Amino acid sequence: MSQLCVPHSLSPFSSRLHKLPIRFTTPRFSLPSFSIRAMTSHIVGYPRMGPKRELKFALESFWEGKSSTVDLKQVAADLRASIWKQMAEVGIKFIPSNTFSYYDHVLDTTAMLGAVPPRYGWNGGEIGFDVYFSMARGNASVPAMEMTKWFDTNYHYIVPELGPDVKFSYASHKAVEEYKEAKALGIDTVPVLLGPLSYILLSKPAKGVDKSFSLLSLTEKIVPVYKEVVAELKAAGATWIQIDEPILVMDLEALQLQTFTNAYSELASSFSGLNVLIETYFADVPVQTYKALTSLKSVAGFGFDLVRGTRTLNLLKSGFPPDKYLFAGVVDGRNVWADDLAASLCILEVLESIVGKEKVVVSTSCSLLHTAVDLVNETKLDKEIKSWLAFAAQKVVEVNALAKALVGKKDQAFFASNATSHASRRSSPRVRNASVRKAVAALKDSDHRRATSVTARLAAQQKKLNLPILPTTTIGSFPQTGEVRKVRREYKSKKISEFDYVNAMKEEISKVVKLQEELGIDVLVHGEPERNDMVEYFGEQLSGFAFTVNGWVQSYGSRCVKPPIIYGDVSRPRAMTVFWSSTAQSMTRRPMKGMLTGPVTILNWSFVRNDQERHETCYQIALAIKDEVEDLERAGISVIQIDEAALREGLPLRKSEQPFYLEWAVQSFQITNCGVKDTTQIHTHMCYSNFNDIINSIINMGADVITIENSRSDEKLLSVFQEGVKYEAGIGPGVYDIHSPRIPSTEEVADRINKMLAVLDSKFLWVNPDCGLKTRKYSEVEPALRNMVAAAKLIRTKLASGN
Repeated sequence: MSQLCVPHSLSPFSSRLHKLPIRFTTPRFSLPSFSIRAMTSHIVGYPRMGPKRELKFALESFWEGKSSTVDLKQVAADLRASIWKQMAEVGIKFIPSNTFSYYDHVLDTTAMLGAVPPRYGWNGGEIGFDVYFSMARGNASVPAMEMTKWFDTNYHYIVPELGPDVKFSYASHKAVEEYKEAKALGIDTVPVLLGPLSYILLSKPAKGVDKSFSLLSLTEKIVPVYKEVVAELKAAGATWIQIDEPILVMDLEALQLQTFTNAYSELASSFSGLNVLIETYFADVPVQTYKALTSLKSVAGFGFDLVRGTRTLNLLKSGFPPDKYLFAGVVDGRNVWADDLAASLCILEVLESIVGKEKVVVSTSCSLLHTAVDLVNETKLDKEIKSWLAFAAQKVVEVNALAKALVGKKDQAFFASNATSHASRRSSPRVRNASVRKAVAALKDSDHRRATSVTARLAAQQKKLNLPILPTTTIGSFPQTGEVRKVRREYKSKKISEFDYVNAMKEEISKVVKLQEELGIDVLVHGEPERNDMVEYFGEQLSGFAFTVNGWVQSYGSRCVKPPIIYGDVSRPRAMTVFWSSTAQSMTRRPMKGMLTGPVTILNWSFVRNDQERHETCYQIALAIKDEVEDLERAGISVIQIDEAALREGLPLRKSEQPFYLEWAVQSFQITNCGVKDTTQIHTHMCYSNFNDIINSIINMGADVITIENSRSDEKLLSVFQEGVKYEAGIGPGVYDIHSPRIPSTEEVADRINKMLAVLDSKFLWVNPDCGLKTRKYSEVEPALRNMVAAAKLIRTKLASGN
């Protein structure tokens, strides 16, 4: 290894380069022979939507009945073929297949295992689109399955519902079909499966399953299905398969770890004649898990995230089995910054000294699903900033360049260009702002909390707002019609004047206000017609942010977001929402919510700079939002919602790292509103995550009212209150799922409200949907909200009569 290989940016590893490895002495397991030196580059997974969101539009056309199954499948096949060919042309040796999905890869695994909940009426056979999309989206008669965050990302997966009565069977041959599809194109791929332990531990007990039932006991029932899949892949000609076990980065209990070992011992015979890679990502693997993982004799290689896995190098130095291959995830799969090739090459050379020159495969840290697709499509991005970036297509090239350099075929020009871009970013004056840094440094603990108790504030607010019991509201956005989007596009492209744009938006806001008044909603919103995305909209008005035209990332199903890129220090040059909120308030006597996105959510839903600690960036954003909150208050807005939808999402996967995150995340929210009057009611909103384990931190945020997703997860949020958690602020657990086209009846909503009243005091309870209504149609929104308000009024009447 070159002793000159110590770049300045080698921060997670630079202090560990001198330690010598201690090798395991585990007995060798006979694996199929192959030449790894000619196969040194690997991609864990790739975005599915397409560079111009081709799959999104195909899906939505299919769901609306405007195109056929054949049309949808053709779009999907074209996308898959283009991805495989792209990787093959670059020179990637381990090209993944079965990472494509029509909705979600966990749902694909549910289909593969035949674990369809009975309510969807599946009677066996190959699972088709009707059942598949009903599980994902619900249908006219039954609700969708729960959706929650995939580890600490903004991707959502469909949560399997399991119990003792599930009859597992091989019901979707997608993995084999896609392998054969690639092979017909002349491309030998590595089929990817979600591993059995991850699948089980990412599941939940089906409704009605006894609490004493252990989902782990189902592992032995799904292993036979995995055996069938592996056998069919082997028969189709696969020589490698990748099994993703991201759950291994969590703090597993002894029984969970033993179940993992048992499952792979049972699978060992089916692995004969195959090379199996077990892939982990998003964090480092705990010590005991690492030992159990690397002790598996039937596995050819192990993949580790060397970007977020800050302790992984030490684990590897403590011992790595001599007959295994290390898939080294050195290229960041979750951010858009160009890799520091010199630093990564240095790490790879260190790894070679530990595991052997013939044993290192260059890889991405995780699937590129979490990053934008192709930088080539960004023709309007600032050239200097663009030179600092790499999207999925560019990361594929980076992986291959590192693999070539590792075998002595370094592209000197490519590495030199990369070094120049990094030097440019380090020295650019647009990255640092002295006044912003001074303001963050001046923050004091006293700035983080409002002076009076929430009980006193709620009394002052009620005196001013005079709301009924069980007040109704919505989360913020109303449907964004084609006409609204057209007006925004025309204004952005300067086809219409600012005057015409503002008038069009005012007209839309007026319609939304009148509709809410007609429906009888108590606290109104302006509908957000002027906003593209709840993070992008604010980022466009803050300094330190850059924006893409086609930097789309899948969030769930066909839903894509275009995360801003935080490249420098953040500040607010001018007011962002005051005009629109004030305009809407002037149209009604009812309270109008000012709608803001909170600092933690802006952070977690952006591509964040990696040259300073995340909490420093979050404090900068918090101070910018604080300025906006205080301007809204001065403009006469008495209810201000600061959404923190992504608070839970950013929680580190390892328990030891969670307290510090929760400390600065809560403080960041507190900073935004610590200076407002008691009579100003601060709301926040959270959705699609498991909040029960951080409920005390949520209480600590000090919001006067919190609205939170509840209906799609079978009211599991309410269980925390059943267990005695004392909550004395306003709370609105969602009464219906807005991500499904289903329209709940008045009776269904009333039943949900009654369940809430069994554990929550009526004086604190609010009635609202799960989330914003942006993605729905007015034909769905109007009847759903009408039924919601009717249910609230029905329960009010019963409460008033003492019934």
